[in-house]
Amino acid sequence: MKFAKPLPAYLVQRYHGWKATAYEENRGWYRRLANEGQRPRAMVISCCDSRVHVTSIFGADQGEFFIHRNIANLVPPYEPDGDHHGTSATVEYAVTVLKVAHLIVLGHSQCGGVAGCIDMCKGNAPELEAKESFVGRWMDILRPKFDLVSEIGDAGEQARQFEKQAVVASLENLMTFPFVEEAIREGELSLHGLWTDIGEGGLECYDPGTHKFYPV
Repeated sequence: MKFAKPLPAYLVQRYHGWKATAYEENRGWYRRLANEGQRPRAMVISCCDSRVHVTSIFGADQGEFFIHRNIANLVPPYEPDGDHHGTSATVEYAVTVLKVAHLIVLGHSQCGGVAGCIDMCKGNAPELEAKESFVGRWMDILRPKFDLVSEIGDAGEQARQFEKQAVVASLENLMTFPFVEEAIREGELSLHGLWTDIGEGGLECYDPGTHKFYPV
């Protein structure tokens, strides 16, 4: 493939710095992970936004989290149609092969995907309405939830509540996967919905009893 190029110099330098320090100091642990395989206790589905750093938030080590990132941390409903389903495949592997004990959906503030979905719902994003827009069709997963926040007048608060609805939508869709539902019924898996405020470092957890998020 003729268009691939060498890594930028700054990434090469960072790699060599990591190899000489963090890796060298934990060589045994890395080799153990390689030889014995991964046994993560939890899967985290988070947004691919570069400001969301799951391992830093929870102080996680290598091998502790099975992480999947996509636009707006969304999980589509179970749809075994023989097509390509990256998020669904990752959930399947985590639950049926790795046997994770916890499945966490982590939303965040100032989410660009959610903002785009708001624009779509208000008729302000014709480019996302186009059939060939991958982002637009992905955000269609969240679109039905807009009715729950459409009457909120303050734009910032509306966005925050819609970001949280993205977490709830993903939790609801996870329950449409037969292997997820079975694992939960057997007490082998638990679902968790979280939302983090990037600027303030806050973390809130979804309570299904009240349908609200509360500070951790």
